[in-house]
Amino acid sequence: MLVRFDKKKRKQWIGFNDTWFMVIGVIILSFVTDYIFSNSFSRYPFGEAILRWSTSLFFSIFNWSIIREMMIWLRKKYPLLKDNSKRIALLFLAIVSTVIFVDVIGGKLISWLWNLSYNPSSRSRVIVPVIIISTMIMAIYEAIYFYIRLKKAIREEERAKQAVIQTQLDILRNQAQPHFLFNTLNTLRDIIEENPKAEAMEFVDKIADVYRFILESGNAHVIPLRDELKFARSYLHIQSERFGDNLKVHWNLTNAFLDDMIVPMSLQLLLENAIKHNTISKAKPLCVEVAIKEDYLTVTNRIQPKSTQLPSTKLGLKNITERYALISPKGLEIERKDGNFRVALPLLRQTD
Repeated sequence: MLVRFDKKKRKQWIGFNDTWFMVIGVIILSFVTDYIFSNSFSRYPFGEAILRWSTSLFFSIFNWSIIREMMIWLRKKYPLLKDNSKRIALLFLAIVSTVIFVDVIGGKLISWLWNLSYNPSSRSRVIVPVIIISTMIMAIYEAIYFYIRLKKAIREEERAKQAVIQTQLDILRNQAQPHFLFNTLNTLRDIIEENPKAEAMEFVDKIADVYRFILESGNAHVIPLRDELKFARSYLHIQSERFGDNLKVHWNLTNAFLDDMIVPMSLQLLLENAIKHNTISKAKPLCVEVAIKEDYLTVTNRIQPKSTQLPSTKLGLKNITERYALISPKGLEIERKDGNFRVALPLLRQTD
């Protein structure tokens, strides 16, 4: 029997280890063929029945093995899904050709051994059913092969999507960090101009604490809310060096949500945007409320536009929106109403 014993190759081009499928299939096929055309075990003595059945076994082995080899060759030559129709058509032609070839050569050999005459016209009634049975067997091979290739294609597509999402997340995260650094350095410049050296040094220490957090959470898509709140409070401590009591943040939080997940630096970016785009002075202090409402972390501030707006990099809300879109169906809620600007960040759980 022509059998490929390389299991790796067998699984690659057949889709599964078909050793036992072949052995059992050939035996069953030989009995079915013998029953249909000779019914040897009912018509002849046991010894002669075995001899006649062995003829069917001989034909079954060679038909199965040769067609299988042709099937593997065609799969190597036409490996793409778009070539399925061409490959299956050629496989059917190979089945017809093989069955006829094996029957003619095998029939002449058996006729010579048993001193019988080979009659092609009478053999045609045997060849057609054998072609049908062989086609059905190869259809099973093809169905299994197609199913396995389809699963592989789906897995590869999912891996490709994950790779794209990972790349996009990395790009967005790398955008957010320089954005934060740029604004922090601007604040440091103002402090150096207006405050003693000691205060500037303390401010630099706080910056170091903030960037330690950024490094520790740098590869995370989401972090616990408690960690983001700690980072946001460190950031606000830095900003308080600049604005003092003119910047007021009211925290309306409950401990029940502290283990929920949030996109890193999302709360900090919202606070940064509120500071950047609104007037903050003794006459007009900026009040920001950070609260939890219905599985969302909300950041609300009074709209107090500056007389001279700083150029915007437009990374804040866009960055957060895109990062949430990549990891969860839940999106941001953005609202301007009654002179207030409100952004709600979804609090995520594992199922999200």
